[in-house]
Amino acid sequence: GAFMSEDLCSRSIAESARLIRARKLSPVELTDAYLARIETFQPQLDAFITITAELARKQARRAEREIMRGDHRGPLHGIPFGLKDIYDTKGILTSGGSRVCIDRIPREDATCTRKLYEAGAVLLGKLQTHEFAHGGPSFDLPWPPARNPWHLEHFTGGSSSGSGAAVAARLVAGALGSDTGGSIRGPASFCGIVGLMSTAGLVSRTGVIPNSFTLDHCGPMTRTVEDCALMLQAIAGYDGADGGSIAVKIPNYRSGLGKGIKGLRIGVLRHVWEEDVRQSDEVVRAMDAAIGVLRKLGAKVEDVRVRPALEYSDVKVALAETEIYTINYPDLATRPGDFGEDFLVRALPACLFQSSDYVAASREQRRMIDEAASLWRRCDALLSVVFGPAPRLDAYDSLNFWARPNANPMANVLGCPSLALCNGFSAVGLPLGMQLMGRPFEEATVLRIGHAYEQATEWHTRSPQLAAGAAQPKLNPPRHEPRMPDTLDPAQADLVRAMVKKAGLALDERQMALVLEAAPYVLAMADRVRRMHERSAEPCNVFRFPPAAVA
Repeated sequence: GAFMSEDLCSRSIAESARLIRARKLSPVELTDAYLARIETFQPQLDAFITITAELARKQARRAEREIMRGDHRGPLHGIPFGLKDIYDTKGILTSGGSRVCIDRIPREDATCTRKLYEAGAVLLGKLQTHEFAHGGPSFDLPWPPARNPWHLEHFTGGSSSGSGAAVAARLVAGALGSDTGGSIRGPASFCGIVGLMSTAGLVSRTGVIPNSFTLDHCGPMTRTVEDCALMLQAIAGYDGADGGSIAVKIPNYRSGLGKGIKGLRIGVLRHVWEEDVRQSDEVVRAMDAAIGVLRKLGAKVEDVRVRPALEYSDVKVALAETEIYTINYPDLATRPGDFGEDFLVRALPACLFQSSDYVAASREQRRMIDEAASLWRRCDALLSVVFGPAPRLDAYDSLNFWARPNANPMANVLGCPSLALCNGFSAVGLPLGMQLMGRPFEEATVLRIGHAYEQATEWHTRSPQLAAGAAQPKLNPPRHEPRMPDTLDPAQADLVRAMVKKAGLALDERQMALVLEAAPYVLAMADRVRRMHERSAEPCNVFRFPPAAVA
């Protein structure tokens, strides 16, 4: 049994799809193989929140019947997949990874869920997510954090943690994640798989629990670039119910993959990993080697400079934290203790931003997008890093969210697509990753470059070696002890307490200590954002009639 399932589950979506179409592989058999693997390795990985075995078998039988009578729906027909547990599934718990929604059963499917069902795909279950696609790998939630299949003591990356773990460990053929500041690309990189954050407005967010209205992007996570193209094909397209959705012509994402990259211009954001946030020598070497491969494949590769990573991070955090704080305010105000602490460390200090900071950040986002236009005239894609490798789960520091800028938010702020893929391994065998950003709605170009790179290297052929029946290594994450920062003078501390009170938050001493500890970072960030914009800059969120209002 185990060998059989290993074999069936190790094929890419594209390979399985060819066999299913030729009636050489039964969707029922394939689904059973994945379910057997889930049963074996879920206890080690904690990748799933809910396993939908009965539904999966039913959908697989239906797919098999349709295919046998010549009714083939396309490359996802009969393919087993998983959904990050923020995508609504009618009649199935959709928890957002939070105690706050521990019994939330949606009445409707998310648009993406429906589109995958319509493509004939088979739902294996709902995957672990950081709380509301935000928090961290928390040990104080109803579900333990997902483990990295390459090293079970290590972090998967987040917030699409279960998606990263399940795809890498071959518990699903592909999955959907979401990305607000790296939540698809981080886990793709940490888990050694492929993740595509699609352009803002390309894939519907209807029925997806929001993190940030402005910066959320949906996208696929798979083991190969071709598989990413196949999943994107099924979920891309206009949805009138999503106010951010944009009607564009959807190309065939797979057809151009094999074109090669001769003559394509790739701008390298070297300063991000060598200056802005200096990465380890291992990461620098992996990036240099990847640049060499792209050159050898015929791309024109040259260093370009954008703003420092800190500026994109500032704008992202000021916008996204204000939004997630606002979305969850009713529960933060009445039952903060029902949230995990990682979420509180990020969301509560957002009460210190003022409405003017939010507007300033939106205006700066608009300027950043305008500036990028000249860059896209010079470059077909931009190459950056995804910070890695994965730290140990018991070494994760939630305060880093405020203290350390990140390479990922740039793409969210620009709204452009970004493809993350593996570009090597650390000395201890943890995956390293890079990302290719493209012009808005030019997913086909980053997929083409990613595919060429993938085929020229062997990283995608490696897979984590899991031992059936092995015990999950025990972790003792240290309890975070919030400290009063030296940089916060008593007058500022009083101001922070007053702002918390004004916000109507009834915090206990520990929760207040978390806000005070983050306060210097938040106040400094607000100050930086306030000084950025010009008087005439338009914000990104300009008024427009919602679709229903002009019907």
